[in-house]
Amino acid sequence: MSTSGKFRAAAVAALSVTALALAPGAASGAAACGALFDDFHYGSHTDGLLAEHGWQVRSGAGGPGVGGARWAPEGITFPTSDGDKVLQLASTTDGTPAGTTQTEIMQPDRRFFEGTYAARIRFSDAPASGPDGDRINQTFFTISPLRYDNDPIYSELDFSEYLPNGGWGEAGPVNFQTSWHTYTPDPWYAENKSDSQRRSIDGWRSVVATVSDGHVRYYIDGALVADHDRGGPFDVYPRQNMSLNVNQWFIDLTQHSGGTSTYLEQVDWVYYAKNEVLTPQAAVDRAASYRSSGVRFTDDLGGC
Repeated sequence: MSTSGKFRAAAVAALSVTALALAPGAASGAAACGALFDDFHYGSHTDGLLAEHGWQVRSGAGGPGVGGARWAPEGITFPTSDGDKVLQLASTTDGTPAGTTQTEIMQPDRRFFEGTYAARIRFSDAPASGPDGDRINQTFFTISPLRYDNDPIYSELDFSEYLPNGGWGEAGPVNFQTSWHTYTPDPWYAENKSDSQRRSIDGWRSVVATVSDGHVRYYIDGALVADHDRGGPFDVYPRQNMSLNVNQWFIDLTQHSGGTSTYLEQVDWVYYAKNEVLTPQAAVDRAASYRSSGVRFTDDLGGC
């Protein structure tokens, strides 16, 4: 183990005995089984620590988003914001597929299922540069592969899909939480449950979700905004482990008004407590405890 690895292990051990062991808001349920926390202290998208910590930066082409657009690794950077390093996703368009880049970073190993998910995310209503109006989607979600049309064990939880300029029939701004049963891409057919808030969430927001006992509950800044259960025509409770993802992509280019526009989504930290249900405030407190103890990254999900 490296010196930095020994420091992280010692810090995590001390933290688990103090701040974490007595964190408020824990609910009964399946036995807690490790956690992932990342404060995103990296140099660039080529930093070797990203892969060491389980992250993969997407490149190449393919959906979702605009056909012919490129998933740009260089759009993933780690600037300083409000005195702390953050993950930043920059997506750009000049109104053409060839001139459009989209961004995604993920934990591709499918080891995320029940428990508590939390992140501090900065959503943006307007581009950092260029004309406004593009139908951009700023997201935080888990997902499994769709093996074939209407795959019965397909699982996806969209904790937030923020459309500041609308899309999918919405004028915007609108934020969606969607739990999936299955879908067929062509012709499009979907089975899911979805809620939305038709208001701006521009700025820093805490996004939290709990997955337990047949319910997926979604929270924005501590307020419950959706509760999806097994009832109704579609059982949207996940049926298998998923990957953990953040991305920013364009729904279409029909609203582009000229020049090149660059949109930013930032993530201050991400936290996942496996098999443990926390209140939104307790999840935020856990992240704060890691940071105050000098822990920039920890991941002990592999042993359970």
